[in-house]
Amino acid sequence: MLLFLDVDGTLLPFGAVGPYPLYEPAFPDGAVTGHPLLPRVDPALGARLTSLGCALVWATTWGDDANTALAPWLGLPRLPLVDWPDPDDDETTGLHWKTRPLVSWAAGRPFVWVDDEITDADRAWVAAHHPERALLHRVDHQVGLTERDFAVLEEWLARGGR
Repeated sequence: MLLFLDVDGTLLPFGAVGPYPLYEPAFPDGAVTGHPLLPRVDPALGARLTSLGCALVWATTWGDDANTALAPWLGLPRLPLVDWPDPDDDETTGLHWKTRPLVSWAAGRPFVWVDDEITDADRAWVAAHHPERALLHRVDHQVGLTERDFAVLEEWLARGGR
């Protein structure tokens, strides 16, 4: 099972009123860069994501910075990275610009996608165009992934992706 992982609004909360909690790296070593946003990412999320038993894939505009800055912070290895094509005009149909490329990248394999911008239009399109199971889970961008989100993912995975 693939798990497509967004960063902004999913691992890195934004838009909340008030100060964000600040974290120290769980795995301090020389590989962690000084990216200014890293202290807002809970490093314990790496172990939580790994515990899901999915093949993690970056689905973010961070590009390789997700591997060079964020993966070491989270204690994750380098992960595959979706290489985005130029966005098309899917915004006019309500479809997120990531939806088609993620379904293409999945190549018929079951997947989970966690992002803060998923809509019902994305869910409907995936249901109509993807032959396997898929969970498109929207995360609250102000708080990022929470235990409630992990409970939803774990329950869906425990039911065999149904």
